[in-house]
Amino acid sequence: MVARFVNGKGIRGMLHYNENKVAAGEAKLLLASGFAGDASQYSLAQKLKRFEHLTVLNSRVQTNAIHITLNFDPQDRLTNEQLQQISLAYMERIGFGDQPFLVYLHNDAAHTHVHIATVNIRPDGSRIDTHGIGWKLSEPARQQIEKEFELVVAKGRNQSNELAIKPANLEKALYGKSLTKRAITNVVNAVMNTYAFTSLAEFNAVLQQFNVRTDRGAEGTLMHQKRGLLYSLVNARGEAVGVPIKASAIYNKPTLVRIEKMFAKNQEKRKALKEPLKAAIDRTIGKYTHISKGTLIRELQQQHIATLFRTNEEGMTYGVTYIDHRGKAVFNGSDLGKAYSAKGLLERLSPYDKALKQEIKRPAEQHQTQEPARTHLQAPTPTHYLQLALAKNRPEALPSLPKKKKRKKKGQQPEQSPSLEQ
Repeated sequence: MVARFVNGKGIRGMLHYNENKVAAGEAKLLLASGFAGDASQYSLAQKLKRFEHLTVLNSRVQTNAIHITLNFDPQDRLTNEQLQQISLAYMERIGFGDQPFLVYLHNDAAHTHVHIATVNIRPDGSRIDTHGIGWKLSEPARQQIEKEFELVVAKGRNQSNELAIKPANLEKALYGKSLTKRAITNVVNAVMNTYAFTSLAEFNAVLQQFNVRTDRGAEGTLMHQKRGLLYSLVNARGEAVGVPIKASAIYNKPTLVRIEKMFAKNQEKRKALKEPLKAAIDRTIGKYTHISKGTLIRELQQQHIATLFRTNEEGMTYGVTYIDHRGKAVFNGSDLGKAYSAKGLLERLSPYDKALKQEIKRPAEQHQTQEPARTHLQAPTPTHYLQLALAKNRPEALPSLPKKKKRKKKGQQPEQSPSLEQ
C-alpha cells in the first residue's frame, strides 16, 4: 500500500473532483464518517457545508484541507468492506479518526485506490498539526495495515507485472471539454504522483504513453512568455485531439512552476533506479551478437521499459529517452552514460538480429564433471529484470580425514607434517 498525504487551501476543489468522477461512473462514495444520516444522498453543497462548519471556526488557518490517497497493488484483491476497514484504521492511526471524512473508491486505474477528503480543524477550533505527518504517523500506519490485512508491501510494488495508470480513453472523451478535462486530469495527476522526471520533456514523454501531452506554445507567443501550459489528448500518431485544457483549470493545478519544483526531488528519487535500468539494457543487448533497434525496443517493452528515439525532420536520430514503468522513472540516454545515449546505442545496434549460439559440453566433459551439459556465451536469463546477477555456484569442499593424535616424547622435535594411518 502506498499512502499519499497532501495539504490544500480549500476542500471545495477536492469534493468537486471526486463528485465529478462519481457522476461520470469512474468512482463511488465508499464511506462517510462523521456525517449524520446517509451521506450518499447528500448533495455536493450539503457535503461541503459539513466541512465548512469546521473551517469557519478557525479562519486564521488557510491550509485546512487534506486529500489522502491509498493505493494498493494490483495483486491485492480487496472487497469494499475491507477497503472501508483499511480507511478507518488509517485515519484513526494518523489522528483523524474523529474528523468527518469522505472516502471515494476510484476505478479509473489498473490498481485499486481510494481518495479521502477531510479538514484539519477540530470542533473546538483547534488545528491538527500535520507537519511531518508522513514519516511520523502515516508511514508507521501504512506498515501496520500492510501486516494486518496481508497486503503487498510498498517496497514490493515494482515487482507487479501490471501498470498502474490507464491511458486516456479518446473515444469516451468524445472530444467534449468536460470529458476531455476529466480524462486529462486523471492521467496528469497520476503521472505527477508516481513518476520521477527531471525536465518538462521527460514529463511529456511519460504523459504521451497515456495519450496526453502538454505544450508551452511556440517561442515568442504570449503563453510561452507567461510560462503557461496547455494539456491535450493525443492519438496514436501523437496528434492533438479535442479541446486543450489550461493547467490552471486542472485539479491540483499542474502549472510549469509547480512541475519545475519537482525536478530536484525527482533527481534523488530516481538515483537508485539508474544501475538496474542500465543492467536491463545490457542484458538485452548481450543476448545477441547483433541486435536491431526494433528488437531492442520490443524486448525492453516486455520488461516494461519504453525506449523512445527522438528524430528531427530529416530523420536523423539525436536523442533517446528511457521510461522505466516498473521503477516509475524517466532517464535521458546521456544521463545513463555515453553507451546509452542515442549515438552510443546506435553504435551497438545492427540492421539485423543474430542471437548468440549455444555451445554444448562434450560427453566426456559431462562424465568427468558429473554435471548436466550447460550452455556458454549465452547471457543468463534473469528471473526479474531488476536482478543484476545470478547467484554463483561454489564447489563443495572435499571431506577431510580425522588426524590421529600422537604422544609427544620428551625431548622430541615437533613433527614437520602429519601422517595418515591406513
